[in-house]
Parts: sequence; structure tokens; C-alpha cells
Amino acid sequence: MTHVCTELVATRQLLKAVGRAGRRQGGLLSLLFYKMLGFLKRPVVVTADINLNIVALTGVGLLSRLWHLSYPRAVVFDEVYYGQYISFYMNRIFFLDDSGPPFGHMLLALGGYLGGFDGNFLWNRIGAEYTSNVPVWALRLLPALTGALSVPLGYQIALELRFSHCAAMGAALLLLMDNALITQSRLMLLESPLIFFNLLAVLSYLKFFNSQKHSAFSLRWWFWLILTGVACACAVGIKYMGIFTYLLVLGVAAVHAWQLIGDQTLSNVRVFCHLLARAVALLVAPATLYLLFFYVHLALLCRSGPHDQIMSSAFQASLEGGLARITQGQPLEVAFGSQVTLRNVFGKPLPCWLHSHQNTYPMIYENGRGSSHQQQVTCYPFKDVNNWWIIKDPGKHQLVVSNPPRPVRHGDVVQLVHGMTTRLLNTHDVAAPLSPHAQEVSCYVDYNISMPAQNLWRLDIVNRQSDKDTWKTILSAVRFVHLNTSAVLKLSGAHLPDWGFRQLEVVGEKLSPGHHESMAWNVEEHRYGTSQEQRDRELELHTPTQVDVSRNLSFMARFSELQWRMLTLRSEDAEHKYSSTPLEWAMLDTNIVYWLHPRTSAQIHLLGNIVIWASASLATAAYALLFLWYLLRRRRAIHDLPEDVWLRWALAGSLCAGGWALNYLPFFLMEKTLFLYHYLPALAFQLLLVPLVLQHFADHLCRTQLQRNLFSALVIAWYSAACHVSNTLRPLTYGDRSLSSAELLALRWKDSWDILIRKS
Repeated sequence: MTHVCTELVATRQLLKAVGRAGRRQGGLLSLLFYKMLGFLKRPVVVTADINLNIVALTGVGLLSRLWHLSYPRAVVFDEVYYGQYISFYMNRIFFLDDSGPPFGHMLLALGGYLGGFDGNFLWNRIGAEYTSNVPVWALRLLPALTGALSVPLGYQIALELRFSHCAAMGAALLLLMDNALITQSRLMLLESPLIFFNLLAVLSYLKFFNSQKHSAFSLRWWFWLILTGVACACAVGIKYMGIFTYLLVLGVAAVHAWQLIGDQTLSNVRVFCHLLARAVALLVAPATLYLLFFYVHLALLCRSGPHDQIMSSAFQASLEGGLARITQGQPLEVAFGSQVTLRNVFGKPLPCWLHSHQNTYPMIYENGRGSSHQQQVTCYPFKDVNNWWIIKDPGKHQLVVSNPPRPVRHGDVVQLVHGMTTRLLNTHDVAAPLSPHAQEVSCYVDYNISMPAQNLWRLDIVNRQSDKDTWKTILSAVRFVHLNTSAVLKLSGAHLPDWGFRQLEVVGEKLSPGHHESMAWNVEEHRYGTSQEQRDRELELHTPTQVDVSRNLSFMARFSELQWRMLTLRSEDAEHKYSSTPLEWAMLDTNIVYWLHPRTSAQIHLLGNIVIWASASLATAAYALLFLWYLLRRRRAIHDLPEDVWLRWALAGSLCAGGWALNYLPFFLMEKTLFLYHYLPALAFQLLLVPLVLQHFADHLCRTQLQRNLFSALVIAWYSAACHVSNTLRPLTYGDRSLSSAELLALRWKDSWDILIRKS
């Protein structure tokens, strides 16, 4: 400090000398040169503050996760799914995964890109050997790195909570030793990146909070605040489970902001600036980053693929190939005489198109009810020439487009003529085959009986901007309202029996308040009809449309649709052999066999360290009981802990126990197939709590030195047991050693564990 003051005095003297020099430029240059020589005579010194604990933990974490990372060189469990998505990225083919946003998939794909993966591998089964073009090490690298870096993050979180270096080291060692965390981070899976960003969000917020009093609005303060928002966005962008940690951080930040508002030492302007900074960093920045993930995702996946059919016609037409190849160059406005295919907007249970064929409804159904015996109308989930319909003006007989074309507008009355059979779409007061509360929809056949045709439909454009809007190809979602009965053409979603070729039922349902996508249709393929004669028209319908122009959706329209599909689309969750319930996770009553060597008994299991997992559950229960006890006594004005210790204890519980609860308890409400790895983010928070509880026992509940010594011995014995179990389970963690049948049986510590033993 004295040296700095001396330099400042010298600088002031230099400036005074410069001022006295005035116009004497030669004197000024001499003074500057003389001063520079003075600086050059002294060495430049850089002081670095390095925490060797962090360096050591990082090194050991990298060793545990990166050692023999490319082994096994075969598809391991869920790598079969994530590998497909990586291949889609490499080939820029659109896909949809309902398990979460795309950031995690892009991280895995980045590893493949850096490793030179060309995407050419058939991900068809678990255990398939990787070919030479698959850079296994690069594909597993990013999950392994995030798993390794989670270890020093745990250490720093405990330090920021103002606990001892010993407790911080204990938290890091638990994250380092747990076998389940090691296994999950060494594979092409997403739980390790999720845990990393969860912990990074908590650490960043703690560093921001701890710098609040002394350096508010400094560069360091802004860095940690913004990094908190970025880490939260990345956690949510990897899996929707990340929202739980985001809510945790927002909750703690909201409590601290509320305390800030009550701080009388701060002016109103200062408080407003604090709140605005938090809103921008913790709300606006994560939302912007989340949109950016999807922007990059959609920019990369520009080609048509196997998941296109789930999306709307407009979305499909925005991709290269596929529907875009078919629909380019189509007329935009639907006119009287247009030939169209009508796709149901709902797309459930399958994307399908309004369809008819020569077959009629059976005279009598299996339940004894009668039908109209008219021509069947269904929704067919495949492209077919029988999906074509002609939009006819009821007042004219022509089935071609006039010159100039006369567009169809909202509210116009139309008839729908089936292109191949020329029969008109009809509904009447006859119960539908599988939905007796709704009306049957058919193509009218005149049997010369007292059942007149009822084939007039009013066109309602659902997403119109005004009542004068025209019906547009792909873009317009429309409803067909029957004039005679006010029924709306609707996809019921039920599969017809064999007489209906297992196609989907279409019904006429009475118009009710509100709008449902199953009642909405859009034109997918469209051409202006030119052939009046039936034979020529059939040839025209068999001829593919010409292509030359594409129509693209805006990013926000594509994002909104993709986000909605991801949130609402749910695959059929069949019962899986290794699925489990949340109650089975906490005490490790279940495991998952990830991989089995094709010739030996070497195998990889997702199996946690039973000592650590049981201790974590006990520590959580102990914290909850102690917190409740202290809270009740404080209510009686009995303060067992100093105020600063109590606040530190409450904050640790809010983040660690709260993080465990928020990442665990919601699974009890989920109706989906669950696996043990869903518990790992909650476990990571729980492991941070264990050493904090142990230190609290040692510092505040052990009254005498003898008690402290005895407690320390027990803690050392417990850590030794955890290390022993971790080493014992090591062959099932890395799968690099073949075990005998006796050794495998010895590792089956619980009857519910599925340890595979080959028959000799």
C-alpha cells in the first residue's frame, strides 16, 4: 500500500512538472521518458490466489469420470435414444423429443461434431457395437466433464454457505464417490449436465448474495447475478426438470428481495435498481436464452424427417424436402373448383387426412344398431389419392376453377365432392358407428328412399383476422358447420373395426361453446382443378403437383408450435422392466442394468453407494426435525443459535433440503414411466446437506471435548465405510472387470437388486 501511495505522489509531481513545462515539448518528452525508465527498472509481479483443494478435487473428479471413457465401445441403455438425436443433428434432420428442450441434445451433438462424427450409425438396439466412424470418447466427453466439475462446485457451495473447509471437502467427496453419479456421467446421457447447471445456478446466486453488502453493482456482482440466470436457463434447456431448481433460486431471491425492500438504509431509487437488476438477470435473460436454444435448434434442423407428421402442415412445409417438396408452388387462396386434401389440425391419435372410399357402412353394427349404409368417410393416416376433395359452389355444377378464380371466404356455403367417387360429403340424424352421441358422416348415396341429401356446409375460418378473410392453403384452420343440423365435422379419434379398415372415425358433433383442434382442418395439398370429366379428373388427381416456391413460418410461430407439441405430446408409456417408483429411490431399493458384455459377465449398473444414499436420507430427516425444533423454540423467545448461525442454517436448508424436495416430490404426481436416474438431481442437493448437518452436530450439539472426539471418530468411520462400498461396487460402475458368479452374488445386497449372472 505504501508503494502505491509513493507512485501516486510521483505521478502528481510529474503532472505538475508537465504543467510547468508548458510549451516546452522537449522537456515534456524528457520527463515521460525518464518516468518510463523508472517503471522498466522494476519487475512486473502477478499475484494469484489458488485454492489447492479445488485443484485437487477437479483433478480427481476428471480422473474418475474420464478414465477409459470410450469403454464399453457399445450402445449403453439410453444412448440408443440420444444417439439417434445426435445423428439427426449431424444430418440436419428435424426431430421432436418430448422429454425436454433441445439444449442438452445440442451439447451431446457438439461433442459428436468436435469428434468428427458424420451421423452414420444405426442406433437400433442396446449393446450394439460402435463402428469405427463413431467417436465414442468425444460423444461422452461433455457429460463426463460436467460430472467431474460438479465435484468442486459442491465444495464451493458449502464454502459460500459459510461452513468450514472440512465440511466443504466432505460434500465434494460425497459427490465424487457416489457410484450412480459416476456411472451416469460417463455415458452419453443428460443427467450430469443437468446437475452441473443446477449446482452452478446455486453457487452463482450465493456468490452474488455474499457480495451484496460490500460490492453491490460492481462488475463481480453483475457477473454472478447474470451467471445465475444463464445457469438456470441452461438447466431448464437440458430437461424440464431444471425448472425445479430455477423455481428454488427464484424463491430464495424473492425472499432476499423482500428483505431488501424493507432495508431503510437504501433509498427508493436504489431499491428499484436492485429489483430491476434481478428481474432482468433472473427473468428476462433466462427467457431470452431459452428462445435462443430453440432458434439454434430450428436453424440446424432444416430438413424433413421421420417426426414431421406430428407437426402442422405449415411447419412441415417450412422444412426442406418432405411436404415442402409437395406443396411448393401451390395456389395460396382456395377457390371454388379447387382440389384439396384436408388434414385434421389435432393430429391425435395420429396425423390423418379426410378420406373416403367406395365401401359403405354395414347395414347392422355389432351392437345391433342400424346405419344409413352410405359411403364411408374416415380420417386416414397415410397419403392416398382418396384423400382428395373438390370445393364446389352449391349454386353451380362445374367442378373446375373459373378464370379468374373465385376465392372461398369465411362464412361461404360449400359442398365437398370426393374426387375419386364424385359423391358429396353428407351428415344426418343417424348415430355415428362408435360415437352414438354424434352424427354419422358419409358420402351421400341416393337409394331412392326417404333420406334426402344434406350436403351443405358453412366454412368458418378459426384463425381469421376479419370476417372477409379468404381460405388459405396450409395457413387457415377451418371448421365445416353443417347447415341442416349445425353439427361440426370432427375427428373422434376412435379406430373403426375391420369393416372400416381400422381407419379413424369422423363424426358430426353439435356445435358447442369453445373451439377444439379436433374440429379444425387445414388444406395441405392444393391445386386448381381443370378437368370437368371424371376420367380426366382421376388422371389429374394421380398426377403430382409441380413445385417451385416455398412458404416459411416465422421463428416465433415455429417455436410456439414446437413448444406446445413438446408439452402436450406423450408417447405410450409401456411398463418397463427397470421402471420404479419414487418411494423405491431414497433407500436404493432398485437398480438398472445399463450394459452386459456379450461374452463375459462384465456389466454396468446404475447403482448408488448404499451407505451414502441412506445417510443422505437420515441427514435430511435430521435437518427437518432440528429446524422445526429451533423454530418452535425461537417462537418461545429461546435462541439456541446466534442469529448469524441461524440465518446460515436456514439458508443452507432452503437451498439443499429445498433443492432435494423440489427435485424429488413432484415425481409423486407424475403419470409417466420413471427410472432411478430421475432421482440424481435431488440426490446431488441432498449430498450437500450431509456434511452441513454433521458440522452442526459437532459445533452445537456436542457439548464436551470427549463428545466431539467421539463424534469425529464416528464420522471418519462412516466416511471409510462409504469409500469401501464405493470401491466394492466399482466393477459394476465401470464394467471393466469380469466377476465370477460368487462375486456377483456377494454384491446382491438387496433382493430387489437385479445383478445378472450368466449360466455356465
